[in-house]
Amino acid sequence: MKNNQCNKSKFILPFIGKLYLYLMFLKRLSLNNYKNIEASRFDFEAPINCFIGNNGIGKSNILDSIYHLAFTKSYFNPSSQQNIQFGKDFFMIEGQFKIENKDEKINCSLKKGQKKVIKKNGKRYRRITNHIGLIPLAIISPADRNLIIEGSSTRRKFIDGVIGQTDKDYLKNLVDYNKTLAQRNALLKFFAINRTFNRDNLEIYNYQMNELSKPIYKKRKAFMEAFIPIFKQRYYSISANTESVDIHYYSDLNKSDMNKLLSQNLERDKVLQYTSVGIHKDDLDFEITQVPIKKFGSQGQQKTFLIALKLAQFDFLKKVAEVNPIVLLDDIFDKLDQNRVGQTIKLFKNESIGQIFISDTHEDRIKAALSSTTSNYKIFNLN
Repeated sequence: MKNNQCNKSKFILPFIGKLYLYLMFLKRLSLNNYKNIEASRFDFEAPINCFIGNNGIGKSNILDSIYHLAFTKSYFNPSSQQNIQFGKDFFMIEGQFKIENKDEKINCSLKKGQKKVIKKNGKRYRRITNHIGLIPLAIISPADRNLIIEGSSTRRKFIDGVIGQTDKDYLKNLVDYNKTLAQRNALLKFFAINRTFNRDNLEIYNYQMNELSKPIYKKRKAFMEAFIPIFKQRYYSISANTESVDIHYYSDLNKSDMNKLLSQNLERDKVLQYTSVGIHKDDLDFEITQVPIKKFGSQGQQKTFLIALKLAQFDFLKKVAEVNPIVLLDDIFDKLDQNRVGQTIKLFKNESIGQIFISDTHEDRIKAALSSTTSNYKIFNLN
């Protein structure tokens, strides 16, 4: 119809190859009182589905509802209550999926003043976290630009978000490290306010942070060594090898262990009243033609960089989860030239990625891009 959870601590991904993946497919989506959508139903038969319409008509909200079914929350609005349509008392999202040749119905609903309810085949989850991972999904949107323009914490969250989905020990160590960091910072502030100092008390936290930082640093380093070649391959595929890109992983632990760093920077930390060194300062440097893409990359180059970054993230998760996840592309073609649009669409073929949902304002742009793929697609015009 053309026109129309595991624990992997070692990251060895030398290639993006064809995997034996189980099928996952969203067959029907029903929305009631979700954001600006009062009542809508969409039936999906094609692997590529495009929502076309003017700005503000609700294209991104449709994609966000699919994200909501996977992660039980909105990608764009952290307040669940604000996802209820103005003047209404509830919202409901229902998705009918085919997962491993089984029909699965997922419901997500919220009434004002009550807790969100997630159901699978009519049965309510006792713990919402039990649902996460059933529907592997990735979203690429203009909001991803924060990875380039914002501070290092945003890029650390990106790393932690990928590793944490595949390594429970890593996530636990990270949570424990951050708790210990907060306690050490509170103690440094206490010393300053009360004009006192107790080295023995501080050493308790130093020891804990040193022990916790070792496995975190080791796994971040191993992950980036596996991730960067995949990212480069994705970028070159989109840009047709016209530009060189790179990512550099920076960490204080590249130079020394945590114990030495804390000892060397003790006087500085006492003055600042917080811990100035450690893995909580790790960062990624994004480069294009050996210069920072934040300063020297065009909007199209930055967007290409982010798309490649998310696709590489996806390749990593796909290999671990052994499924072709759903991909949401929210208005990603706006700043790309037609060649990059076509190259991006070519990546979404058969074994590369599973079902795709695209939002855009221009139908002709999408049709031109999709003309280069053999995959079936369907266009939903919302105007």
